[in-house]
This record gives sequence, C-alpha cells and structure tokens, in this order.
Amino acid sequence: MKFPSRLLPFVFLSLLGCQTQTATPPLATAIPLKEATRGHFLVGAAINAAQITGKDRAGVALIDTHFDTITPENDMKWQHIHPELGRYNFRVPDKFVEFGRSRGMWMVGHTLMWHSQTPDWVFKGEDGKDASREVLLARLTDHIRTVVGRYRGKVKGWDVVNEAIRDEDGLLRTEKPWYRILGEEGIFAAFAAAHEADPDAELYYNEYALENPVKRAGVLKLVQAIRARGLRIDGVGSQGHYGLDWPELSEIDDSIKDFAQAGFKVMYTELDVTVLPRPTNYFGAEISKVFAQAPELDSFRDGLPAEKQAELAKRYADCFAVFAKYPGAVTRVTLWGVTDRTSWLNNWPIRGRTDYPMLFDRQDRAKPAVAAVIEALQAAPQR
Repeated sequence: MKFPSRLLPFVFLSLLGCQTQTATPPLATAIPLKEATRGHFLVGAAINAAQITGKDRAGVALIDTHFDTITPENDMKWQHIHPELGRYNFRVPDKFVEFGRSRGMWMVGHTLMWHSQTPDWVFKGEDGKDASREVLLARLTDHIRTVVGRYRGKVKGWDVVNEAIRDEDGLLRTEKPWYRILGEEGIFAAFAAAHEADPDAELYYNEYALENPVKRAGVLKLVQAIRARGLRIDGVGSQGHYGLDWPELSEIDDSIKDFAQAGFKVMYTELDVTVLPRPTNYFGAEISKVFAQAPELDSFRDGLPAEKQAELAKRYADCFAVFAKYPGAVTRVTLWGVTDRTSWLNNWPIRGRTDYPMLFDRQDRAKPAVAAVIEALQAAPQR
C-alpha cells in the first residue's frame, strides 16, 4: 500500500506500536523548525532561568538550532522582577535580553499585568486593606515604565495584560484585585504606560481558551475598547494550551478569523499539547488520593506509547497547518517550554505527573511531531 508522504511518520509509528510499547523518536531533524516556518511566522519558545544563564546546555542548543524568538517563562513576572516595594531584581531578565540580542532573536516580555504571580504587597495599603485606586494605579504605571523603559529598543513586544476575561461570561475578572479596584481603567493605563516607555515596541493582550466563543467575544470587546481609546495594541496572544482532541480545529480556525478580521495580529504564545486527561476534581486534593482514584491521570510514567506519539505528531501537524492558513495574520508561534522535562504541565493541574506536551523529549531529542510539523508547513502556502 502506498501512503502520501505527509502520512508516513504516522503510519510508521502505528506499525511500530504493534511491536513495542514505547516509540523511539529520531535524534535529529532534516531542517530546523525556524527554517520551516520562514515565510509563515516566527517560531519560538518560552525559556527558563537555567537556559537563560547557560546551565541547561542541551536546552540552549535546541533554542539556538530551532527558534528565532524567545519569551521568559517566569523571570519577568512581577514576583520575580519586582518582589518588594522599591526593589527590582533585573539579574536574570538582563541575562535574558543579553541572550536574545547576542543571537539576533525577537524577544517578547511576559507579563506586565496579571492577577497571578504578583506579590500581595502590590494590592495592599498601609492599613493592610485594599490599596486605594490611586495607589494601585501609581504602582502599576511605575512598574511598567521601569521594566519596559529598561529594555526599550531591545525587547520588541510585550504581553501587557494577561488573562483579564472570565471563561463563563466573557466579562472582566472583577473578583481579582486588579479589576476589583481599577476596573477597565487599569488595563487602559497599562497599555498607555507601556507605549510611553517604548513607543516602538509591539503591545499585546494575552489570553487562554479563545476558542470559547463567549470568552472570545469578551476579549474582542476589550481589545476594541483599548483601540477605541486611541491606545496602541498590535495583537492578541492566544495561549494554545491544547489536548490531543480539544479544541476542535474548526474552533482554532474561527478564533484566528475573528481577531484577524477585526484588524489584530494573532500569535500563539504558549503552545503545548497535553497527552493526559484533566481531572475534574483536583484543586486541594492530595496527590496520592487523586492518583489512587484515577490512575489513568498519570498513565505514561514509563514512556509514551507509540500510538500516543503518533497522535501527538498528528495533532501538532494539524494545528500548525491551521496557523499557516493565515499568512500575515498569524505572526508568531511560541511553544511554552523547550522539552518535556521542563514543561510546567508535569506539575499542573496535578504536581508530579509525567506529561509529554512538547516537540522535544526528556533526552532533548526531536519527537516525530517535529518532522510532522515541518511537512505540514512545507505543504502550506507562504505569504
């Protein structure tokens, strides 16, 4: 039987699955990812402190070979860069910028305004209660002017506001202190401060689950309100934390279309694909009890079976094929991590699981998904 060339990696893995339980990925790729994405969009990774400082040499080698844009996974978040009132810590962020500049990479700063990983002091007044609107607004704008101003002309784009809209109703997260105290005005102030600090930098709103039409409508309303204020906003970041069978490809397609038609650049900013099911009841649960009740929630501790490896490869190829349908609209695809061994999904939503969500495995080898993505891109029209 003769198969189309694009299906050969999947056919091979399916046959391999008849013989063994664990697929062995290839050690190298025919061409780097960044060469395959040329003419489509930038391709990047979120990198951690060990990679930024050069301690993870294998990770750095993969970054150098395959990516042309980088984002700091954690080190520019408020709790790390501005842990105390009046004290900034620029040690690792400075090294991140040095890392990117020495390689000629497009650098994205992440993130300036987010309800998570922001120290409690930011939201507190001297009496221990909520800070006043004036105090919180001053802290927000000072932080943004300081951080963005330090890297003016070096960091090319900023995730200014992260995850401000609720899933269920598309409304502002007024249960979070940023929006309870400041409302939408805080978001407007954040974009204004970022543009003032670096008028040439691109500015983005970043969000997850934009395939949900209710949430997407809320985000569209927000980003159009930012633009209607005369503020700079260049694009919308869609995080892309996906599973093997969700969301539907048509839902991803619809999301890109809606933002592109509204005049915004679209970027996939935190792409990964979990191979594990998400438990329905895990918050506050003891890890041993969760696994004891549902062992399938961590079913691949000894390796990823060949059939799952094939599913992952097809899923990544299909997603990249959708991204490539929109040349000029989708401008960047960033993986949220470099290899399986450093992915945040090993610890979320349950700590200690063994997940396989990235394009490169725990031994820093390319998975079959890399070849599948490259084939999908080579078959797609370029801008």
